[in-house]
Amino acid sequence: MGVSKEQAAENRRAIVAAAAKLFRERGVDGVGVAELMKAAGFTQGGFYNHFKSKEALVAEVVATEMSKGATKMVRMLQRAAPKAEARLEKEINHYLSQGHRSDIESGCPVAGFSGDTPRLSVEARSQFAVGLDDLISILAGLIAEAPSNPEKPDRRTLREQAISLCSQMVGALVLARAVAEPTPALADEVLESSRRNLLAHFGKS
Repeated sequence: MGVSKEQAAENRRAIVAAAAKLFRERGVDGVGVAELMKAAGFTQGGFYNHFKSKEALVAEVVATEMSKGATKMVRMLQRAAPKAEARLEKEINHYLSQGHRSDIESGCPVAGFSGDTPRLSVEARSQFAVGLDDLISILAGLIAEAPSNPEKPDRRTLREQAISLCSQMVGALVLARAVAEPTPALADEVLESSRRNLLAHFGKS
């Protein structure tokens, strides 16, 4: 008996979810097709019923995770900070927290995939770029809502400010994760210093 279209779609989603978890934990090159199919609960032979290649799977994983990341961020901000002017400060505090640093599996996909992306296919890199642009747009909206500092006016456009903020947050998170296991004190220092600097510029603290 063949598999229904609904079940085939569900199986495909399961493969994507298992691959996303493993790719985030160990990197794309560190995970083979057999291992990820086993993690999804299927045999290796079934992989090519869903994807023509590992590259095609990687591109779908990146696209899916980027979309989920943007949606999750918007929903979290709406729940955690109903007042618009507080959302940017909430996002900075959350993004540069120890909890987010440890949440490699479901944290920001921009930080999660930035190390792998230069080695991926054109399609995967394009999907990453779309997700990055979405993050920048969300941050630009948060900056627009935040109270400005009349003593230190920022003459840059909202997009320029958002790109700078995104680069600093993602960079700090990636560095903190890189040193968290051997030197947790340094990882905390990277997050705390970056958080204080950004809040001094963008936040009310």
